Amino acid sequence: MNPFTFVMSKFFYTGAGAVVAFEEKRAWITGVVAIAGYAVYLALVLGRWGTGPSGDGVPLTEVPYVTPLLWTVGGAIAAAILLNIAVAVARPGEADVKDQRDKEIGRLGEHAGQSFLVIGAVTALILSMAGADRFWISNALYLGFVLSAVLGSVVKLAAYRWGFQSW
Repeated sequence: MNPFTFVMSKFFYTGAGAVVAFEEKRAWITGVVAIAGYAVYLALVLGRWGTGPSGDGVPLTEVPYVTPLLWTVGGAIAAAILLNIAVAVARPGEADVKDQRDKEIGRLGEHAGQSFLVIGAVTALILSMAGADRFWISNALYLGFVLSAVLGSVVKLAAYRWGFQSW
């Protein structure tokens, strides 16, 4: 068996008898919703790029991006809330249980994810000082938020699956 296949099958194993912590399920929800929301945003914005009223090319910075950005961010937040509620309703006894390990993994994931939030903010600051278009500044911030959520989720999932060193 390919080592990559073995690692990935172990990573995604949630079959019969598998114990998945509620916080691990929340990490899955956060990561998947962040990726899906950003993919929808990119599809909407890039789908409008180059399709002007007369069929001529529209520069990317002139593509209307504010409405898709607000809707995808709002939709991702709403989807994450609804999915978390659905998981809590499906297993009501697990929703309120959070042990020390869950807290430490959550803290580790949040600290790791915040690095991309800072990178996105610094990038937006630099773009602003350089006089870049608002399109690029907004997208740098949004990408920073998405990468923060994804990295935080990946770190949490890795810690749940393979363990972590508690300091």
